[in-house]
Amino acid sequence: MKRIVSGIQPTGNLHLGNYLGAVKNWVDLQNSKDYEIYFFIADLHSLTGKLEASKLKEQTKILIAELLALGIDHKKVVFFRQSDVVGHTDLAWIFDCVTPVSELYRMTQFKDKSGNQPKNINSGLLTYPILQAADILLYQGELVPVGEDQVQHVELTRDIARWFNNKYGQYFVETKAKLTHIPRVKSLLAPDKKMSKSLGEGHVIDLADEPEVILKKLNKAVTATEGGGESMGVANLLLLLKEFADKKTYESFVRAEKDKTIRYGDLKKVLAENIAEHFKEFRKKRAEYLKNSVKLEKIMADGAKKAQKQAEKTMAEVRKLVGLR
Repeated sequence: MKRIVSGIQPTGNLHLGNYLGAVKNWVDLQNSKDYEIYFFIADLHSLTGKLEASKLKEQTKILIAELLALGIDHKKVVFFRQSDVVGHTDLAWIFDCVTPVSELYRMTQFKDKSGNQPKNINSGLLTYPILQAADILLYQGELVPVGEDQVQHVELTRDIARWFNNKYGQYFVETKAKLTHIPRVKSLLAPDKKMSKSLGEGHVIDLADEPEVILKKLNKAVTATEGGGESMGVANLLLLLKEFADKKTYESFVRAEKDKTIRYGDLKKVLAENIAEHFKEFRKKRAEYLKNSVKLEKIMADGAKKAQKQAEKTMAEVRKLVGLR
């Protein structure tokens, strides 16, 4: 079976963009039984941001609980916390030494992240993609599930593997992007932007939001039309309705929008009800997991033990290849 590797940062409660953009696909891949899968919490990557230590610890626990509640099965995949496995940063340093710095400055992610935190443009933001490459290649990941906007990261991982192989001999696989359909979920209040917590709480719907909170947020969502046509805000709401409501309900609102009989208040109410119902069981399981820190740590420890075996195998061979052993 081909090996898939993917990670997610602990940046707070998961929201609809995270779910439709990554986690839903993770669960589908896991249940397909066609791949050997490594899923991890990218807590080392989060150090490049502005999180306080206590907040990082709390958010990591929440993310673990939420992924399990959404259906990530630690018995079907290797599910672990990045910082629990020795090897990620070791391999990243070796990759630092074969990667031209010019390649890092052209990365879109560096430009975006630097713009979002102009007072904290640390070295980690620049070398972030190298650690990503180490995350993948430490486990000889052949495929990384991404949308088209993230292909650049996978291409750099493949380049780093080539640079290493050219210098030290053929060893790493050349990772490929596993392109997936990822709905482009937009902010509720600024639908020209991607849904993101960095914009503020009102811009996102958290999966853990209670029904009344979901409705309150949707009631404030932008629906103003532009030039007489469908607005970006309405398009975003209809996209979400397509994902969470039945086909008949979705098509009725699409028709109403086309013939200009749509009532946006009704659209928001129906959408809120469907989202709340879809994540009803998730909210229950999430609360149960968060009450049991011991269980969460046991799951993480078991996952790290499995991941460490592969990491140690890779690093032992890499050290020999580069002359450290």
